[in-house]
Amino acid sequence: MVKIPPKADRIAPLCQHALDQLDALVTPWFRANEEFGLLAARGWKKSSGEYWTILRRAEESASILSGMEPAIGDLELIVGKPALRRLNPSEQAELDEFRKHVEPYRVVETGMKAHMAIDFEKLLRVGVVGIREEINLHRNTLVLTDAQDYEKDVFYRACLKTLDALVEASNHYAELAEQQARTASAERKQELFKIADNCRRVPEYPAQNFYQAIQCVHFVNFALCSAYQTYLFQYGHPDRYLLPFYEQDLTEGVMTREEAQELIDCLSILLSEYTPPSLAIGWMLGGRDEAGNDVCNDLTEMFLIALKHVPMAYPCTGLAWTADTPEQIKELAVDLLSSGLSHPAIFNDELITNGLIDLGLSKAEACQYQQSTCVEITPCASSNVYVASPYINLPQILQDVLGIPSLNADSPDLSQVVYPVSFEELLVSYRNRLEEKINAAVIEQNAIQMTRRYNGAKALLSCFVNDCLAKGVDIDHGGARYNWIEPSFVGLANTVDALYVIRKMVYEDQQIGLNSLAEVLRTNFSGCEDLRCQLEQRVVKYGNDQDEVDELAQTLTAWVAELTHQHKGYLGGQYVSGFFCWVMHERLGSETAATADGRKAGFPLGDGSGPAQGREKGGPTAAILSTTKWDHQSHIGGIALNLKFTSPSDRQSFNTNLINLIETYLLRGGFEMQVNVVDREKLLDAQLHPEQYQDLVVRIGGYSDYFVRLSPEMQAEVIQRTNH
Repeated sequence: MVKIPPKADRIAPLCQHALDQLDALVTPWFRANEEFGLLAARGWKKSSGEYWTILRRAEESASILSGMEPAIGDLELIVGKPALRRLNPSEQAELDEFRKHVEPYRVVETGMKAHMAIDFEKLLRVGVVGIREEINLHRNTLVLTDAQDYEKDVFYRACLKTLDALVEASNHYAELAEQQARTASAERKQELFKIADNCRRVPEYPAQNFYQAIQCVHFVNFALCSAYQTYLFQYGHPDRYLLPFYEQDLTEGVMTREEAQELIDCLSILLSEYTPPSLAIGWMLGGRDEAGNDVCNDLTEMFLIALKHVPMAYPCTGLAWTADTPEQIKELAVDLLSSGLSHPAIFNDELITNGLIDLGLSKAEACQYQQSTCVEITPCASSNVYVASPYINLPQILQDVLGIPSLNADSPDLSQVVYPVSFEELLVSYRNRLEEKINAAVIEQNAIQMTRRYNGAKALLSCFVNDCLAKGVDIDHGGARYNWIEPSFVGLANTVDALYVIRKMVYEDQQIGLNSLAEVLRTNFSGCEDLRCQLEQRVVKYGNDQDEVDELAQTLTAWVAELTHQHKGYLGGQYVSGFFCWVMHERLGSETAATADGRKAGFPLGDGSGPAQGREKGGPTAAILSTTKWDHQSHIGGIALNLKFTSPSDRQSFNTNLINLIETYLLRGGFEMQVNVVDREKLLDAQLHPEQYQDLVVRIGGYSDYFVRLSPEMQAEVIQRTNH
């Protein structure tokens, strides 16, 4: 394996600058950047006489792209980030007037956005000029006296308007680079002229080399985030679509491997310049192609090496692990993890590919998937998938059966609560309540898709998503090939543990009545700490390879799949379940009263598919065995298993053992594994001295975040996770 050291005089300062910008990004940058709000307002006002919402939305996006101020930082080689400038008094007054008199009456656009990767291969191959040509070919076939054709033509006009604005935005960056070059040092002058040349070439025209290709994919992603005042458009599989450019440049001698690595590092840093912390943006590496061949290559290795050079929360990097993943890639991945980095996350390529085929994808499409942010899976190039829509609190469903309200709800009429007389009856009640929750979620999400059909539109995005242009239909209106919806179910371990406690202590051993237990939970174990400890510590828990508990996880996850997958969305896509949480285990936990597993009121729920915090008594092997006793393949909405280890004294031995654990998990049908290697003492010291640990990154519930920026509750949750 070739070791490529970071270029300290460029990469280290750029990393530090990105870390220094985190405070400015805590408020989402599209809100903090008032310039974007002003430009959107101007676009909306400019289109006030327009009948078509899709053209009004396009005018709004075009106004942002063509009007936003470019920003190029010192030392940057890849460009595209918000300037975050303050408005002058007259501009601020203009925006305030809009917000007072217009914005309150605009139609609200809700529901999931982004969380997908566009067709980068097509973008690089044909450029905007090729997309324009395709649009014009479609327009030439239309008969405008036909109402449906006329509506298609409106969509195509919106696409052309936003494409023009995209090119204009790139040209503005070229102009700024040329302007900065006039006063730059000789070395920087040449870099800035190269940046200008790249920005005039891409994305308007097809990329000609690796540098242009990497600039192109970043700029279009950044432009999409800007145009829609959102973020989390992902980068797909860069080690695949960038490979032809990399190999061509090496062959022709126009670029060295070291120079390519520096560009990858620069791209990695830029993600933190425009994406706030506590989210997830990045790429997927490795995996197999349509023919079944493992695709790992030089770029796979170099994108992994970039994690060492850029040890930050982003890029969120997934490694699609196969039986044929090269040993050097496996060893590099686990060595990064054992060094204390939180990436890469390990994905089961075979299982996920087969799960996508089950959902109707061809083999060629199924092997091109992306973790849409954390672990939710969406198809590259063809997706309008709503992920985590919504999050569903599994423990609260059991609480509802027991007459225990959430902490922010009114107390129920306890005289109306009927406690099940048997455990089997309790399970029936739980399933019925689960079905009610899922049905309510379906109604809500279908309504969102309906309103987006009439009030939303994203013409620029539609240009890069199959099959929007071919259909002549915007992505919000159903143009994308895949439109399924992925609700995510949070607190699996707590629910399983609580059910088992009730079965054991209430129905089998009859140590306490269900009504008495429910009253103890309503009071948060007030005066009953001994009972709480008994519930939490003395009754066997999920995640320790105990069949009597784990079988409840099998039952519950099967119910979730059955009750979710029977539904279809408004745009025709299937509902697909998942078990991951992002930060929602903390948020939902803060709303959930004490639970029968011994968890106290307000504490975060379990962080994924594994055992709840601190309950892994049988070690990581037992946790892996428990969590793979139920089917993962049907839950393409995402499953995360968190494992936490202390820093090893013998890294080589630890790495070998970690590879064995990973492969055992994957062979048994595990979906995704993420690893934290960090000492409890280090985390405790970071709580006391946060200024010394600004760059300490830990894995949470499918994503990575800066430990000292977590809430006290989330910090406590991470610390409480079992160290192996």
